[in-house]
Amino acid sequence: MKIILTHEVTGLGAAGDVVDVKDGYARNYLVPRGFAIRWTKGGEKDVAQIRRARKIHEIATIEQANEIKAKLEAVKVRLAVRSGDAGRLFGSVTPADIASAIKSAGGPDVDKRRVELGSPIKTLGGHQVSVRLHPEVAAKLGIEVVAA
Repeated sequence: MKIILTHEVTGLGAAGDVVDVKDGYARNYLVPRGFAIRWTKGGEKDVAQIRRARKIHEIATIEQANEIKAKLEAVKVRLAVRSGDAGRLFGSVTPADIASAIKSAGGPDVDKRRVELGSPIKTLGGHQVSVRLHPEVAAKLGIEVVAA
């Protein structure tokens, strides 16, 4: 199935790209989550608009990405969340929570869609997350989840 990506999808492409994927992947994952729309002849007009919006929000050069990476890795991020007695969280830590914690800790403004979690964060303690700044640059960030 031919689709137009509306968001960056790791391993598939960036916003505005027209890609071919298996029908089930598009129907069950990409389209319902808003990562893509079905390709149509009329949808080709949307591609130019999506690419213009991507250019505005995109980090232009690798040098810029490396500067932001250095700033991110220097920031100490502590995230206070509600938890039970055994150290398990009520719910989990989301990429949006991490992006807002980075900003409140004095770090650069990070889009929540660029924060990649290896697995859901559901316990207290130290965790590693990755922030994809550029297709070739990713910052490894240590966050500490503490009880509120």
